[in-house]
Amino acid sequence: MSEDGTITPDPPPAERERGGPQGRGEGVLTDTLGRPMRDLRISVTDRCNFRCTYCMPKEVFGRGFEFLDRRQILSFEEIARLARIFVAHGVRKLRITGGEPLVRKDLEQLIAMLAAIPGLQDLTVTTNGSLLKRKARALKEAGLKRITVSLDSLDNEVFKSMNDVDFPVERVLEGIEAAQEAGLSPVKVNMVVKRGVNDHTVLQMARYFRERGQLLRFIEFMDVGNANGWRLDDVVPAAEIIARINAEMPLEPADPNYRGEVARRYRYKDGSGEIGVIASVSRPFCGDCTRARLSADGRLYTCLFATSGHDLRALVRGQTDDEIAAFLRSVWTRREDRYSELRSSATPGLPKVEMSRIGG
Repeated sequence: MSEDGTITPDPPPAERERGGPQGRGEGVLTDTLGRPMRDLRISVTDRCNFRCTYCMPKEVFGRGFEFLDRRQILSFEEIARLARIFVAHGVRKLRITGGEPLVRKDLEQLIAMLAAIPGLQDLTVTTNGSLLKRKARALKEAGLKRITVSLDSLDNEVFKSMNDVDFPVERVLEGIEAAQEAGLSPVKVNMVVKRGVNDHTVLQMARYFRERGQLLRFIEFMDVGNANGWRLDDVVPAAEIIARINAEMPLEPADPNYRGEVARRYRYKDGSGEIGVIASVSRPFCGDCTRARLSADGRLYTCLFATSGHDLRALVRGQTDDEIAAFLRSVWTRREDRYSELRSSATPGLPKVEMSRIGG
């Protein structure tokens, strides 16, 4: 932090690992920029019971919208098989996403299958929290380690207007409490911040979760897909969010927990916890991105802002594990994505995959 109280960005990540296509560890893949494949985000459904305006606006995802047919979606067995192959090639963290993953029937069965994969170090779910109160214990018993809940405001009117299905804040908070009681801790809470919509509730969110010792992460409104009407003017930069909080509750930068961590961390100076900011727009982190994404219909995407994916569903339904692994190696070792670093006035209009297909 400078003498005038301004918080400066964290230092750039350590120099990336180098090596051949296999990287430094056996089975670990690295791309053309030396980035290893460490994280796999698995969407288990393209459906959601919310219609958040920044993700699945009703104008696009209304009554007539055609979601994926059951036959198009990967089975739990197919997902687990692919996950084992990814883990054999260096993935250490699996995050289950959607759509809303908890609307997928018997999700805890998939969690149990994934939790049993040798070499996997972290297994987590991102959810809107609407079904968490009745699912938290079953997920924990199946082997889930942690959970992240999306909550964009504590103001009921603001939250209802953003989820656009009149869902109350109280029921999400009950879900967070249930997750905490089940042992899915620490619970992380994600808040997408949009200017003129919910940015006036940032401090309220920070105070509330600081008091409860739960980790809150603020996410800049991103141009994922094309349905959310993204404009740069709607983005509240991470530096502005941090400055607002720091003015009332002094902060200091904290070191990342691991290489490729998406959120930049800040500690409260009084030791009462921390917050994080995910700043894909104002502070791109492409240079250390270790994430791959698997859509509900089995397409592999190597970037959140990808315009196309690679069909793994056809492979898992007709090829051997060795053939799937060879294809995965060919995709990742050619990877050169860095959309956020290259973002321009033209890129938001590209025909990118929607958030509801590949999660966050």
